[in-house]
Amino acid sequence: MSVLKVGKSNFKDVINTAKPVLLDFYADWCGPCQMISPILHEIAQEYPQFVVGKVNVDEEMELAQSFSVVSIPMLVVMKDGKAVASAVGLRGKEDILSMLEA
Repeated sequence: MSVLKVGKSNFKDVINTAKPVLLDFYADWCGPCQMISPILHEIAQEYPQFVVGKVNVDEEMELAQSFSVVSIPMLVVMKDGKAVASAVGLRGKEDILSMLEA
């Protein structure tokens, strides 16, 4: 599966899935966001049991505010439509998988 672009229009559909969802709040100008992006693409390709979505904070300010995003990249794990874990800053693949599998 590929990484989904998430915004107001498809947010509810993305998070209301049976699979755990990883949301990446990012911006195109953010260096660490660019560094984590290939890791998220790998996870999306290698682990079809997870949904990986990216939320551009510059384009989706309301959505970012609803998650109290103050620093990026910010990763949020959603299960059953609820946020169950989050982390700010660059993370390695194993750390991200641990968040998803918890």
